[in-house]
Amino acid sequence: MFSKETYTARRKKLAESLSGGLILLPGNEEAPMNYTDNTYHFRQDSTFLYYFGINQASLAGVIDADSGEAMLFGDDYSVEMIVWTGVVPKISSLGEGIGVTNVKSFSSLQTVVSEAISSGRAIHFLNPYRSDILIRLAELLQCNYQAIPEKASLELARVVIAQREIKSSEEIAEIDKAVDITVEMHLAGMRYARPGMRESEVAAKVAEVALAANGNASFPIIATINGQTLHNHYHGNIIKSGDLFLLDAGAETETSYAGDLSSTFPVDPTFTSIQKEIYQLCLDAHMAAVAMLKPGTAFKEVHLTACRTIFEGLKAFGLTKGDTHEAVEAGAHALFFPCGTGHMMGLDIHDMENLGEQWVGYDGVPKSTQFGLKSLRLAKELRPGYVLTIEPGIYFIPDLMDLWKSEKHMEQFLNYTEIEKFRNFGGLRNEEDFLITEEGARRLGKALPLTIEGVEGVRSQ
Repeated sequence: MFSKETYTARRKKLAESLSGGLILLPGNEEAPMNYTDNTYHFRQDSTFLYYFGINQASLAGVIDADSGEAMLFGDDYSVEMIVWTGVVPKISSLGEGIGVTNVKSFSSLQTVVSEAISSGRAIHFLNPYRSDILIRLAELLQCNYQAIPEKASLELARVVIAQREIKSSEEIAEIDKAVDITVEMHLAGMRYARPGMRESEVAAKVAEVALAANGNASFPIIATINGQTLHNHYHGNIIKSGDLFLLDAGAETETSYAGDLSSTFPVDPTFTSIQKEIYQLCLDAHMAAVAMLKPGTAFKEVHLTACRTIFEGLKAFGLTKGDTHEAVEAGAHALFFPCGTGHMMGLDIHDMENLGEQWVGYDGVPKSTQFGLKSLRLAKELRPGYVLTIEPGIYFIPDLMDLWKSEKHMEQFLNYTEIEKFRNFGGLRNEEDFLITEEGARRLGKALPLTIEGVEGVRSQ
């Protein structure tokens, strides 16, 4: 947790930015895996954490946007519960730690909300992403749960986005810490992987680093020889000589701030010649994107720069042809790069994505519907204080290749005869995390080796 002054200032700014009414911020509940007492790893709602800072289940916060007063709702643990959990601070003590003196039982939340509704006051809440919170909101607001998404406050969402997207110095310090741990996770995986292992063995070695740092993985670890599958969480394959291994993993600190890095390395001590060439092209796209990071640049242009670098570079292999700008505008590059170059990062690995990608990444401008470009999570103009990832990749996806070839899609830009030769290549990407500064950008955390020589150097250790 940060100081109580930090949370008090955040709540004050939020209240002053809204037109009035009550701001209702429910915390998350425990979620059973297969029976009530066997729960998933608890993760507090990030917006509740941002304004109330308490990583404990069954709490709710209310901020009066007219008076600025904050209220914390929850119940103290009984002795019977403490037998199982150990001593847990009383709700009043938790409130004191974040500058909230108005602490009430959880059941009294219904009274506070009902009185506000009877008085004709607006109730601002964010569109829930969990069904249990949706049901709780429906009960509090005395309406059908199907009406909750329509009643969610876009005004509140936009104000929260505007506040959370600019990271403070203490947040940046936490993200630096998360990225440092994340680098160690990747180095552990890069040093450990050997032919004959299962992917799961590498994933376990990587997860160990996050847990040992008294944190957790910030998202399910991707550790795979099938890098062409963008979000591949299967870890059952045996890794073998000649494979490329793609690792996408991040650490979450005790304060729940995240790191997110990707690395690609050969299972052998060195890359093959063709792996080396494709890897270098992907790295060229990565560095071209990084070079564009500065305030005032639209991230969509950063993304398109990476796309053009990849498309132009693949001409050397005979895979692409024609005018590069026309090809990228048409979306031909998406056969090899069907996703985005990066996303916002902070308390969420895809920061605030639950508040609406159109608002978080696009400032309300409609997203493209073009294949590939529609997966770009961030497009708007960059500002100092933004934290984001850079992660262009090159992927050879057999099913996508077969579909486009059967449809003769983009034949003016693609040479399917040559593309077929890469059917079993797989996929690769590197990823780093950056802070946008007044002057440009700063890579967060310590450096993870990215060059061919650097990666092979780690593999030889």
